[in-house]
Amino acid sequence: MISPLAYIHPEAQIGENVEIAPFVFIDKNVVIGNNNKIMSNVSILSGARIGNGNTFFPGAVISAIPQDLKFKGEDTTAEIGDNNLIRENVTINRGTAAKGKTIVGSNNLLMEGVHVAHDALVGSRCIIGNSTKMAGEIVIDDNAIVSAAVLMHQFCHVGSYVMIQGGSRFSKDIPPYIIAGRDPITYSGINIVGLRRHGFSNELIENIHNTYRIIYQSGLNIKDALVKVKEEIPACPEIEYIINFIENSQRGIIK
Repeated sequence: MISPLAYIHPEAQIGENVEIAPFVFIDKNVVIGNNNKIMSNVSILSGARIGNGNTFFPGAVISAIPQDLKFKGEDTTAEIGDNNLIRENVTINRGTAAKGKTIVGSNNLLMEGVHVAHDALVGSRCIIGNSTKMAGEIVIDDNAIVSAAVLMHQFCHVGSYVMIQGGSRFSKDIPPYIIAGRDPITYSGINIVGLRRHGFSNELIENIHNTYRIIYQSGLNIKDALVKVKEEIPACPEIEYIINFIENSQRGIIK
């Protein structure tokens, strides 16, 4: 299961049933769980904390030091959950003093050439398209779909169940349940197909749709629009999530 042509530092902790192909490099201060498959020319560097059942395709680099000139060699980590597909040439940098760790959850697909920068937080069950680049300290909530070649500005927050058009770039937050597209990027409706696939009821989808009609089409400013949402839309966890997301947005939401 472990090729003699791989290098594994004697202090690295490797779980059971781990496949390690030729020309893999595994550094010290690395912990790898069970049932992982690590293909050729993968580099797993100091600070990596990897769960179970992941597959790393050739050329991936996990837990390299941040591309941040403020980094001074702090003891930080890059933490990856379970059952992720990390495709060719994906790079996941470890954290800085800002948060101390970069996190990728479980059951994600990170396609070829994706970059996850320092202190980013990627949730679970996300699909991230080829060559998408995430700057430092971004947050992507669960079940998001980010298409290919998307550029995400530092500190941006992407909500759950969104779909972001390929080739987009943005520097504001993208609230949950919507489609974001066009150039420059804008609200382009709710992600009806995605919500139905995940079992959202027609009534709930309509309430989400009406919420965004108020936010984006009523002509009200965001503060007044949220007041109107609270008055007119039946309360439920999904609507509260939208409201809290927007109220807590540090960069403002896309138009």
